[in-house]
Amino acid sequence: MIRIGKLLLLLMAISAKATFAQSDSLKLDLKQAELLFLKNNFELIAGNYQIDLAKAEVITAKLFDNPELEYENLFYNHETKKFLQTSYEYGQFAGSISQLIKLAGKRNKNIKLAQTGIKLAELEYFDLMRTLKFELRNTFYKAYFSNRSVKVYEDQIKSTESLLKAYNVQLKMGNVALKDVIRIKSLIIGLKAEQASVLNELEDHYKDLKLLCGLAPAASLSLILPTNDDQNIMVDKIPYANLLDSARTNRADLKLAKTDLEYNELNLKLQKAMAIPDVEISLSYDLKGNYPEKYTGLGLKIPVPLFNRNQGEIKKAKIGIDAATSNVKKQELLLSNEVFNSYRTAIRNERLYAEIDPAFSHDFDKLIVGLIKNFKERNISLIEFLDLYESYKQNILQMNKLQFERMSSRAELNYVTGSNIFK
Repeated sequence: MIRIGKLLLLLMAISAKATFAQSDSLKLDLKQAELLFLKNNFELIAGNYQIDLAKAEVITAKLFDNPELEYENLFYNHETKKFLQTSYEYGQFAGSISQLIKLAGKRNKNIKLAQTGIKLAELEYFDLMRTLKFELRNTFYKAYFSNRSVKVYEDQIKSTESLLKAYNVQLKMGNVALKDVIRIKSLIIGLKAEQASVLNELEDHYKDLKLLCGLAPAASLSLILPTNDDQNIMVDKIPYANLLDSARTNRADLKLAKTDLEYNELNLKLQKAMAIPDVEISLSYDLKGNYPEKYTGLGLKIPVPLFNRNQGEIKKAKIGIDAATSNVKKQELLLSNEVFNSYRTAIRNERLYAEIDPAFSHDFDKLIVGLIKNFKERNISLIEFLDLYESYKQNILQMNKLQFERMSSRAELNYVTGSNIFK
């Protein structure tokens, strides 16, 4: 009696712990997931640092060259046998100060190039965000519908195990054949194996989702997919030309390619300017080592561009422009192909989804209840029951897959147009 009491207490504790674990799960809808993603995603944080680094390059480009100070002193006077004398009678020293002056607008050209570098870093950041946001939405939908599929298996395993118990009782009474019991056991094993495969996929989706949102590995997620107003937006009613215009206006990768071309054009101007020599002006003083004594001189130094006229860097800059121009054309073609393909896929998925009667799933659930009832009353054979039961499972799984593909294709339209058509 005492052992039974302890067992009951233990079961109650386990039940309470399980209830707490369930209540402790993080309920997450897509908007909340996106907020966590924007706040915690490590790739976005790293992208922000790249923008800060590019801004630091502008600071560097704005700085003027430091003046150079040169000083020379008599180290040892062998006549007086003294070191470092500076007096007019026994010493000698000379000094100069010089400043490099950059010509041909090199400083301003460097500043413009660095400022374009900021634009490049920002566009890379926004393109990364666009890509990761699509990955986030797609992963969210995969996890949500995989979880629904797991529940389908849970319900089917539960009802089949209940059926097995009843058949085991009937087997002992000699009312059913052993082969029927074995067939039901095989069905349960098959269902559990399929469920394990879907569970493995679900865990992978949860892992990816947690990484994207910056959540701890042990976080228990409960995903919510509310019905939004944009679910009623008909994809085929959106003109393809509007989607294409949106992509050309908003896609960060196309802007990035165009800005890269601009960067290379600015770099060519800078490299041509670098071929023009800079001037160094200096002012010097010499106590006794020059004529006349206490010599003061003004100096000018300029390299003669006889051999090195920066030909190599100018050639590289021209090649960079050609490569960037080709990349812009490639991005424009890639963009139009992606929009066209995603638009057609979305329309196809929408039409498939629209062909399904909303009451079909509910009617099918009622049908399966009647199926189990008829089987228990021996109105249908075990083989017929198993075939119809398999059809029921496949129907629900296909429904989940179709709903996922519909939501995924909408997310992809957002991705390829660089906009937020479907929120």
